[in-house]
Parts: sequence; structure tokens; C-alpha cells
Amino acid sequence: MGILNVTPDSFSDGGSYVDVPKAVDRALEMVEEGVDLVDIGGESTRPNAADVDVAEELRRVVPVVEALVAQSSITLSIDTRKVRVAREAVQAGAVIINDVEANRQDPSMWEWVAESGAGYVAMHMQGSPGTMQKNPQYDDVVEDVIEFFGNQLDLIFLSGVKKEQVMLDVGIGFGKTLDHNIKLLRSLRLLQSLGHPLLLGVSRKSMFQTLLGVESPGKRTPAGLACACWAMQQGVGMIRTHDVTETVQALKMWDALQS
Repeated sequence: MGILNVTPDSFSDGGSYVDVPKAVDRALEMVEEGVDLVDIGGESTRPNAADVDVAEELRRVVPVVEALVAQSSITLSIDTRKVRVAREAVQAGAVIINDVEANRQDPSMWEWVAESGAGYVAMHMQGSPGTMQKNPQYDDVVEDVIEFFGNQLDLIFLSGVKKEQVMLDVGIGFGKTLDHNIKLLRSLRLLQSLGHPLLLGVSRKSMFQTLLGVESPGKRTPAGLACACWAMQQGVGMIRTHDVTETVQALKMWDALQS
């Protein structure tokens, strides 16, 4: 899953693809690099990010979805917390909704997922982007995340979503300390017990600055590749990354060695 942030303020590439032609060019470049799908996001969910209103998020993402559908057969997902954005992006041609706010109680997002038949990525996040890194605490982060998904999946299925539509994301860096992130990464195989494919997003995360002292997000690729190969070894189904060329090469090499 290649990341395409059409935002001015994302932590790694904010401002790089705010123009539709530049965003489309980057998506098509990722296709050439070997990506399987492109995840388009119009609202930054980095720690302390400001909320974006619905109209602005729609202005950012829908033209990009429409342009890519017209120019490519690549699978598209929409990275959004908002039901209207999800609905209009799917109507424009996206087929997956990547929802960092699967901790919601309002079922309207899930009802739309059920109605549309779209894929749905449910991500664990403690709090919201504005609060999630303010002293996150767990009794046991792995058990708490498993319990969270058990509870939320019950609500998701009650809304009519089918099991085969759902993928899970443990939300590395979303309401977690470095220790929490490492424990979750070590427990990826255990999380397979939930019965859904896992998506993992660690690309350029600040955890690598904390652990390795690498300040520049663009220089954190090697650490992300190590996590990607580890994740595939643990049975993770999809890797979300900014660094498509490097990740595709690393995973092809990993696969060749496994074969």
C-alpha cells in the first residue's frame, strides 16, 4: 500500500502532492515502482494535527481519485475518518476505506461500508490525533488491543459489514509509546488469532527517531524495511509505506528466500 498524502501538513511529505497533477504523477510513479494499491489521504493524523473540515478534505481527495480512475486500473483506498468523504471517494472509484478512527461508536461509517461493499481497514488508536500521544497508558498493550478489536468487530458486524471486508491495523504510533510499539510488533503473530488479515504502517515513524536517533523522516527507510520483513515473517498481509521501490525490493527478496 503506497501512501499518497494530499495534505500540506503530514509529518513526512506534507505539501509535496497538494496539487492534483503532482498527486496523480506520484501515484502513477508508485504503480511503476510495483505498488499494489494507493492510499489517498486528505487529512493529516500525525500527533497534534489540526482537524480538516469535510468540504476541504473532499476538495483535496476526490479530484485525485477521479483522475486516477480515468488514467489507471490501480486499486485505490481512501484514508479518512469522515463518512461523507468515504462515501464520495468510493463513489468516485476508491474501493477501500482506511479508518484510523475505528474506535468510533457512531455506526454510520460501518453502515456505509456495509451498503457499499467496500473494504474496510479498522485501526486501533487510543484517543484522537490531538490527544493520542499525551501519556498513552495500557494495562497490557497487546491484550488491550486484542480486546479493543473484539469489541469493535462486534459493532462493525452488527452494522451489516461482512467479515471478509475487514482488515485490521494495530496503529503503530497512534496512542503508543516506543515500548508499546515494540511489544505490538513482537506480537503480530499472536494478533493473527483475531481472524482478519493485518495491515502494518511503520513507514518513517517517529519511533525510529526515539530508538535509533534518526531525526529526518526520509532517512528512516532502512528501519522501516526491517520492520516490513519482520512483519511478513509474522504473517502480516499488507505493508503501508512511503518508500515503495525499497519496500517492493525488500519484500521480493524476502519472498525469494522463503521460497
